[in-house]
Amino acid sequence: MKEHNEDSKRSTRNATIFLILANLTLFIFKIIVGIISNSISVISDAINSFTDIISSIVVFVCVKMGCKEADEEHPFGHHRIEPIAGLVVALFIAIVGFEVIKISAGRILTGDHMHFSLAPVIVLIFTMCLKFFMFVYFRKVSSSSNSPALAASSIDCRNDVFISATALLGVLGSRFGHSYLDSVVGIFIGLWIIYSGYGIGMSNIDFLIGKSPDKETMKQIREAALSVKGVKGLNDVRAHYVGNYFHAELHIELSKRLSLEAAHDIGKKVEHAVESLPGVKKAFIHIDPV
Repeated sequence: MKEHNEDSKRSTRNATIFLILANLTLFIFKIIVGIISNSISVISDAINSFTDIISSIVVFVCVKMGCKEADEEHPFGHHRIEPIAGLVVALFIAIVGFEVIKISAGRILTGDHMHFSLAPVIVLIFTMCLKFFMFVYFRKVSSSSNSPALAASSIDCRNDVFISATALLGVLGSRFGHSYLDSVVGIFIGLWIIYSGYGIGMSNIDFLIGKSPDKETMKQIREAALSVKGVKGLNDVRAHYVGNYFHAELHIELSKRLSLEAAHDIGKKVEHAVESLPGVKKAFIHIDPV
C-alpha cells in the first residue's frame, strides 16, 4: 500500500512538471506566430497558454504540499490544498476568457483583421494534438491519484482542444476572404473559456465545503460495512469530502451480548473494510448495541 502511494505521488509530481513545460512551449510558439500573423485567435490562444503556465505552477506547488504526510498540526493530511489549486486554475481560466472577449470585440470595432498564413494553422494543429495527449494523460493520472488539481488541468486541456479547433476555424476563414471571422471566433472562445472555468470552480468548491459523495459511493460504504460478520444493521451512515478524499461515519448495530473486546474487533474490521474503498481516507465507527 505504501509502495502504491509513493508511485502515485511520483506520477502526480511528474505530471505537474510536464504540465508546466508543455504550456511554456505552447505559449512561446503561439505568441510568436500570433504576432507575426496578426491573428487574434492565435494570440488569444497564446494568452490562454500563459495563464495555463501560471496555474500549472500553482498546481505543482499545491500537489507537492498535498502529498505531504499527516503531521501533528494536520492529523488528517494536507489534501485540502489541492482543491485550492483547482480554484486557482478556474480563476485564471475565467480571467483569460474575459480578456479574449475584450480583445476580440475591440478588433471587430476597429476593423483590424488578420492576414492568412500557414504558420498559425501548423501551430494550432500541433496544439490540438499535444493538448489531446495531455487530456488523456492527466485524466489517467488524476484518476489513479485522486487529484482534483490534475482533474481540473485535464478538463482545461480538453477545453483547449476545442478552443484551438475554433481558433483554427477563424484562421481558415481569413483564407477564404472572411477575415472578420477570426475576431468573431475569438469571442466564442472567450465565452467557452469562462464557462469551463465556472464548472471547474464549482466542482472544487464542493471539495472544500464537505459535500457528500454520490449515491453509488454511499451504497458501496454500506455494503462494505454489512459484509463484515457480526454486523446486524446500520443506523446513521454519513460521509463528506475532506479535501479530495472522503471521511465516513457509520453507526453499526451489534449484539449487546458480545464482549467489549469482540465488539471492538468487529468495529475495526468494519473500519478497514470501508477504508479499503477508493476515495475513502478515514472511517469513524460507532457501535450501537441491539
